[in-house]
Amino acid sequence: MKLYYHPISGHAHRAHLFLSLLGLDFELVEVDLLKAEQKTEAFLKLNPFGQVPVLEDEGTVIADSNAILVYLAARYGDARWLPQDPVGAAAVQRWLSVAAGEIASGPATARIINLFKKPLDPADAIARAHRILGLVDSSLAGKDWIAAAWPTIADVALYSYIARAPEGNVDLAPYANVTSWLARVEALPRFLPFIKSPVGLAA
Repeated sequence: MKLYYHPISGHAHRAHLFLSLLGLDFELVEVDLLKAEQKTEAFLKLNPFGQVPVLEDEGTVIADSNAILVYLAARYGDARWLPQDPVGAAAVQRWLSVAAGEIASGPATARIINLFKKPLDPADAIARAHRILGLVDSSLAGKDWIAAAWPTIADVALYSYIARAPEGNVDLAPYANVTSWLARVEALPRFLPFIKSPVGLAA
């Protein structure tokens, strides 16, 4: 099994984290985003969208971080990571959509602006980040985990960019439920930290 990734990509980290949580054996293949290796002909054969992460597993190629989480949970995990009942499956899918939508356009974009000096509006990204963090925080009120009474791939999908939100000048201090949840994720067996970058509030 191979995971094509880059260490500062939160999308790649969520796949890397879940592989670790499952205790699977895998090889890491670094794709240098700064050299645009994700746009090379060889990589585009793996993922025509030119994005990391990509998982190769015994001839099966899975692109997209959330798709990788679903694949790994279904093939190697137990039903707790990806519930099979209609209500449980829908609850997880809702938060996978949030990870791909509001999290990507909020805290992830705010962080990318600082890391790569992207010509985007930081105020808009920060405002989006605080809006979704407020919703996540309220959703965690009285709960340990976001989609069930136990950790699921929804928690894995949300973790990386929320944990590094301060790198995009997004303060997590107002979100007590979120910070407690981050600590619970980090206490899971075989948890794998996401690299820290000295930018934004983390500088």
